[in-house]
Amino acid sequence: MQESKKRDGERTNAPIRRPCGRGERSGSEGATVIAVDINGAGATATAQAIGGASMAVSCDIGDEDSVTKVFETVAGQFGKLDVLVNVAAIVPFVKWDALTFTEWRRVLRVNLDGLYLMCRAGSDLMRKGQYGRIVNFSSNSIFAGTPNMAHYVASKGGVLTFTRALATELGPYKITANTVCPGLIDTEGVQTSPHKEGFEFVEMLQAIKGRGVPADVVPAVAFLASEEAHWITGQALNVDAGMVRW
Repeated sequence: MQESKKRDGERTNAPIRRPCGRGERSGSEGATVIAVDINGAGATATAQAIGGASMAVSCDIGDEDSVTKVFETVAGQFGKLDVLVNVAAIVPFVKWDALTFTEWRRVLRVNLDGLYLMCRAGSDLMRKGQYGRIVNFSSNSIFAGTPNMAHYVASKGGVLTFTRALATELGPYKITANTVCPGLIDTEGVQTSPHKEGFEFVEMLQAIKGRGVPADVVPAVAFLASEEAHWITGQALNVDAGMVRW
């Protein structure tokens, strides 16, 4: 799965039309990937990196009309949707005393409202085919109580519980919904934020030492998006080198 740099650490979503949904590896395995990003250039770069028949769509996932147009495009060109990976998020660094309601709403609009809109439209399309895999990105910060990002932690806790409820709602349609909870990952967005100073501390807490990169998260997403994961739903999988063990 390819992440593209966006404002304030926002990352791309990737609706996938099978036969195989494997994130960044999908191009070589036959999937058609639609990279969705508020940054059109970022979406294009992502689609080009994935290759194959992948395409890019510019979208503000916090805007209902914008999301509707994305899935109209998917339905019109491909007729179905098999995998939806929701990665887009704002990853802020704001101390509690500086956290305003405006900033709170800015983050939840993308991280939680946007997730709902993508899952609402995506699952509607999946139900027509009686098949689907939804993989939502939460964060291990919801277990660690990471400081200076209370609104982010709140939004990602919402992702986890929302996904559990979604799994119950969509199970009758043979659609699974699971959550991946990465730790601190070395991305372009992290490198342009104060979070880049946290790697040494995080590594001390990890069972496996080292610095996480996007490629370390891909296998977990690829498995949950696969046909083999048909008996797994409503689950949360930490991908953080054992920083959080539960």
